[in-house]
Amino acid sequence: MSSPRRERLRRSLIRIGAMAAKEAIHVRRDPRTLTLALAMPLVMLVLFGYGVSTDVDHLRLAVADQDDSPASRALVRAFQGSGEFQVVTHRPPGEAERLFRAGDAVAALVVPRGYADDLLQGRRTTVQVLVDGADAMIATQLLAKADGVVRAESRRLAGAELRRLDPPIQARLWTSYNPAGRSALYMVPGISAFLLAITAVMLTALAIAGEWERGSMEQLFASPVGRLEIVLGKLLPYLVLGMLELQLVVAFGAVAFDLPMQGSLPLLFLVGLLFLVGMLGQGLLISVLAKNQLVATQASTLSAMLPSIILSGMIFPIENMPLPLQALSRLIPARYLVHSLRGILLKGNGLAVLWPDLLAMAAFAAVILALATARFQRRVA
Repeated sequence: MSSPRRERLRRSLIRIGAMAAKEAIHVRRDPRTLTLALAMPLVMLVLFGYGVSTDVDHLRLAVADQDDSPASRALVRAFQGSGEFQVVTHRPPGEAERLFRAGDAVAALVVPRGYADDLLQGRRTTVQVLVDGADAMIATQLLAKADGVVRAESRRLAGAELRRLDPPIQARLWTSYNPAGRSALYMVPGISAFLLAITAVMLTALAIAGEWERGSMEQLFASPVGRLEIVLGKLLPYLVLGMLELQLVVAFGAVAFDLPMQGSLPLLFLVGLLFLVGMLGQGLLISVLAKNQLVATQASTLSAMLPSIILSGMIFPIENMPLPLQALSRLIPARYLVHSLRGILLKGNGLAVLWPDLLAMAAFAAVILALATARFQRRVA
């Protein structure tokens, strides 16, 4: 590189550093920004981590024991002892629908008369499990749990006779990466991506829009600082804040939700860095177009929050979406961050597996920064 080019690069870096230092002073003097970047994500992580859960337990169960025998009471105790059902009332079978309608129970166990006699004489017997199907997810899990309790009680009653059976096929099941099936381990990486997206976009969306509203943008135009230098200088302090937020969210997830760390920590930070550059660039582009903090806030919320929740795979599997939405999700950086975080934290995936995610996030960051710089014009009106 020739000497004049080196000198221009040196002066450009000095101007970017001066812009970043100026923005860092604004951030330090504005407690709202620090609260938005550091405190709010932790509060939201607690609310989402504990509130948004697909784990179903303590299901309210009504019991209609028409046999009232030691065997029927043992079956009821088996439901209670599983830890997933809570017997709330003993009522006749015909009142199940009224209990469902009032919300007093979500399931009803009906044990028919002659249940114990059928068991003693070796006859097949049937018990009913009535389920409130208004919530399909709870109903599906409830049926599976009830079937498991009944099967376990059947094996207990069969005892030695069942052990003498030698079925031709046996299935031994094992769930990798999340054996307990805890929804928090699945949700927290997705929630982390959502929090990083919404806070990063909102932070920078308010940056340049605030300059327009305060009238300080004219002073920047009078300086020798170029458009790209302004954009990069605005971005760097918030990038540091975003990386600090990523560390806080991951550390808090590990402490509060026992989130494992199976993969590489440097790779995790690289993934987060590329994602944050893209999201911060998106916020800058919004602020350049809006020039108003209220409009910038609304636009950043709509453009970051809804896609990060709906199209990232955070809650809804992308494979189950219609093909047009699957194609649209490929434009959402949160999709790649969610996949990368789950791969690094839960599976220990490395660069050989995650390089397509990194490439997609890097391409988004380059395009969005180029658009933000191109749309940033050095004129007041």
